[in-house]
Amino acid sequence: MINFMKYKYLYFAFSLLFILPGLYFLIRHGLKPSVDFTGGSLLEISLQSDKNIALNELRPVVESEIALSNLQTAGVNTFIIRSQVIDQSASQKLQTAISQKFGPVSEKRFETIGPTLGKELILKTIVGILLSAGFILGYVAYRFRNAKFGVCAILAMLHDTFIMIGVFAFLGVYFGVEIDSLFVTALLTILSFSVHDTIVVYDRIRESQKLFPKLSFTQLVNKAVTETLGRSLNNSLTIIFMLLALYLFGGSTTKWFVFALLIGTVSGTYSSTFTAAPLLVLWEEIKTSHSRHHTPGV
Repeated sequence: MINFMKYKYLYFAFSLLFILPGLYFLIRHGLKPSVDFTGGSLLEISLQSDKNIALNELRPVVESEIALSNLQTAGVNTFIIRSQVIDQSASQKLQTAISQKFGPVSEKRFETIGPTLGKELILKTIVGILLSAGFILGYVAYRFRNAKFGVCAILAMLHDTFIMIGVFAFLGVYFGVEIDSLFVTALLTILSFSVHDTIVVYDRIRESQKLFPKLSFTQLVNKAVTETLGRSLNNSLTIIFMLLALYLFGGSTTKWFVFALLIGTVSGTYSSTFTAAPLLVLWEEIKTSHSRHHTPGV
């Protein structure tokens, strides 16, 4: 049995090393929302050209016609254009300007999202995260018959949330990366993954409490972490390798969605063992210290 909890403050410090800079970028600059949240138009086009058209070649033509928000590739000579709200006539005018420069243009998709829908998406995102946290807190607290397990699981979940949001706040400032509905999907997916791994560790702690009643709580946690760490790493590595392959060789439309899942998987694997478990130990130490100070004669 390895004494992992001996270094619990080191684990907390390592987490803060990523959380604090992320919070700085989040507070200072915020996230860069896509048209899914702000309202706007999305146009996907395919250019029928013999040569590969680069983004820096297409961008000046687009910017001369509309207020461009984001331009990205979705395959060979296929582009996704995001902008402020435009109508069908403005879209056709843009496509005409592009065709004059690069040849025939084929429209694959044109969508307009109003600001009202954007606000609804933001509200639903916040409500979804709050409901997820509430259900998880209730479920874990009920299953383990102790509120501390639920609270620590939620804190570990928030750890992953802050890291993921902080990373995208940084990417938004320096690389212009926008968050969209796929980012929300990735965030909720990762939260469920993180809590699942945390519950596996907590289950082992509960089982050990029954089988080894003479062990201290810290020893029980060390035993549970030692027994589950290998399984957790093996499971996570299979997911990480798959996501890396998707990120490197997948399409650009899902690039940042996959990247969000990748960051969340790494963070969730770390937090379930080195945040959720140490928080339990810290909670127990504070509780024990508090009891001693309030016991008569102590």
